[in-house]
This record gives sequence, C-alpha cells and structure tokens, in this order.
Amino acid sequence: MLEEARHFEVDLAVIGTGIAGFASSIFALNRNIETAQIGNTGAVAYTTGYLDLLGALEGSPAPVDHPWEDLCRLKAASPGHPLARIPAGEIREGFAQFTTFLGDNGIGYTSPGESNITALTPAGTLKKTLCVPKTMENGPLAYARNSPCIIIDFKGLKGFSARQVVANLRDSWPSLSSRRLTFPGMDSGEIYPEVMARALEVPATREKLAELLKDIGREVGVIGLPALLGMHRPDHVHSELERLTGLTIFEIPTMPPSVPGIRLREMFEQLFPQKGLTLIPQQKVDSLSFTSARAELRLADNYGPITISAQAVILATGRFLSGGLDARITGITEPLLDLPVAQPGCRTDWYREKYTDNRGHAIHKAGIEVDETFRPLGMNGMPFDERLFSAGIILAHQDWIRGRSGAGVAIASAYGAVKAVDRFLQNPGGRKAGQI
Repeated sequence: MLEEARHFEVDLAVIGTGIAGFASSIFALNRNIETAQIGNTGAVAYTTGYLDLLGALEGSPAPVDHPWEDLCRLKAASPGHPLARIPAGEIREGFAQFTTFLGDNGIGYTSPGESNITALTPAGTLKKTLCVPKTMENGPLAYARNSPCIIIDFKGLKGFSARQVVANLRDSWPSLSSRRLTFPGMDSGEIYPEVMARALEVPATREKLAELLKDIGREVGVIGLPALLGMHRPDHVHSELERLTGLTIFEIPTMPPSVPGIRLREMFEQLFPQKGLTLIPQQKVDSLSFTSARAELRLADNYGPITISAQAVILATGRFLSGGLDARITGITEPLLDLPVAQPGCRTDWYREKYTDNRGHAIHKAGIEVDETFRPLGMNGMPFDERLFSAGIILAHQDWIRGRSGAGVAIASAYGAVKAVDRFLQNPGGRKAGQI
C-alpha cells in the first residue's frame, strides 16, 4: 500500500474522543469554528449514558438532590474544582446545547432540570444524575411511583442480572419482579448487548421480542430491559416496542462497555464529518508542537502520516484509562507535552490504607492545572502556550468518581474552553480577526 502524506489546516484541533472531546466539538460547531478532532477509542463506550452534573459533595454522606444549589457549596469548599470555575448559567447552557444536539440527531435526552433524577444502575442500586436518555426515562418514573414492574434479562447475557436488580431494590420497590427470556434468534451460548441492539433494528426481531414481552407484561404494564434497544435509532426502536406491546418500557444500563456509550461514539463518528468537522478517530497524536504562528499535530494511520495545523488546541485526553495521564513508579506525568501534574508528593500518598475509605484517594484528584480561561499552566505557573486549552477529567482538583460529576466536568469545562478559544480566535492574529 502506497502511503500518502495528508495535511489539514483548521481553526481548532480537539485531542480526545471522550465526552469532553465530543462536547468541545459540538460547542465549536455551534460557534462555526472550523475543527478537527483526533483521538483513540476513548472512554465514552464505558459510560452508562447518564449525564451527571453533581451527585455527591466531599465529606457529605447524603446524595445531592439539587445540584445547581450545591454548586455554590462546592465552590466554597473546593474553589479549584473545575465546576467552581464556571458560572452556573454557562454550565446550564453547555448541558442544554449538548443534550439538544444529541436529541436533534437521534438520541433523545431529558432536559436538564432543577433537581437530580434518581436513576437505576446495572447492579440495581440507585444514583443521582441530571439527564438520562429518553429510552431510560420511564425507569426513574416507575421507581418513584412504585409501579408494578418486571425486569427482564436474557439467557446467555453477561453483565446484567434481573434477579440482582430486584434483590437490591426489593425494600424500596416492593412491586418489582424478574423474568428471564430467550432473545429471538439467539438461543444458545453467550450473547452480547451490542449484537442484540443491532438485531433490534430489524423490524422482524422487534416483532418477535414484542410478542414475548406482551405475554408476560400485560399484568404489570411496565417492563425494564437491559440497554439494547437499537444502536443508531434507539428512540425509534423504543417507541416501536411500546407500540407493539402496549406496555411502558425502559432501559437499564448494563456493565461497560455498554450500548448507550457505543451509541454516542458511533453517532459522533458518523455525524461530525457530515457537519464539516475533520474527524480522525481511533488514532493517537504522536507529537504536538507550537511555532510562532500555529500549533502542529503529527500522527499517522494505515494510509500514512498526517499533519494538522491549528490556531488553537483543546487537550481533552482524559486520565489514566484514556492515556491522558501516565502513572509510573516515579510519579504521574502528562505524556504528550510533559505538562506539570498536580499530584501527591510521593507515591505512597496516592491511596489511603483502605481502598473503600469514605474520604477517597488523593490520586483521583491528580491532573493538570489551568488558569481562568482553561489554559494549562507550565512549570513557571504561567500558561504553557496561549493557543493551548484543556477540558475534561484531565483537570486537577476533582474526583469525578466520588462526586458523580464526570459528565458535568467534561461538558462544563468543554464549554468554558471553547468559549475561551472563540475569544482567542477573535483577537488580532486569530482566525476571525479579518472577518470582523
């Protein structure tokens, strides 16, 4: 195969294909910023599909019911937290733009409200989140009403147990029961949610499943299924199953990697190029350098080397799972630019003695420092480069796992970073300077 060198010139390069990277691209498209996005697989396939803003506060055992109010408490207790750097109005706007974009392109979400939703987890426990996919919306509603409901799982499906869900929710949802079915056309061996989801995009498979559900659901009226209602048109598959059965149906996330995350990833990968964004997925940036005029990104795929020249860059590479941070015996590093990483003084301080310690672990707050415009700081405490910005969980001073705030940190910081990028591009020498 002959290799071909390719070169792209854009206003903004987004490095990373997690929620922060995709949110950055959405906000850039909304501002008519010519954008390229690059990244390897990313962690988006591991998401449940829920969009958390803030579900817990450090030091408080109670879950957060009113996240917008508790953002003030978070800011007072942790002023360096990324969510404390952004006005609540801008966080609202970021969530509104993100969920609107998803809904307009086939994956409907509930609108961000004033209160958190009590949602179901794959294990049958409960969590607080701000927005859920429309295909899952009926679950929290049925739980709140204690509606008679049957949770369904399937023979051969790993990572989701209806009996476990019922057992864990028995005290708070006594009208819940479980059943196991054989998925149409998959009656032997192990089966996988992704394969089942794609099968349900075929009308004949939906009709066969609808007959099974109708037979067992008529006495309760509400059915909970593992998240497998289609890959590319889940809202359509969901509505069709409800029409065919006459039942109220909802999805529950499965253990990762899960269909809701794969839905998001495949939607972005198919849609962004149609909207004019240069997308180079499943690839890792080998080097990033800054000249006097532009940033230069270098990488390669099976067809040869690629160079991207950009006016600005957003670093949204995540933490350890996505390769945004690298943990070694000698400490935690940022591998692309060797940016300084805020971290404990020595490795022995990464974790407390008990892994389940309620206070959490210091390593989960490691990350890069940024200024008020989301520019990463260098060794001297000043912005590393005026063209470099950052977003997502690579940012320091937040434990998104314990705070139930992963999507909140990603979406809010992406909105703040893109806003700062747009302002930078409007300045003399920026992309839009000659157009104003």
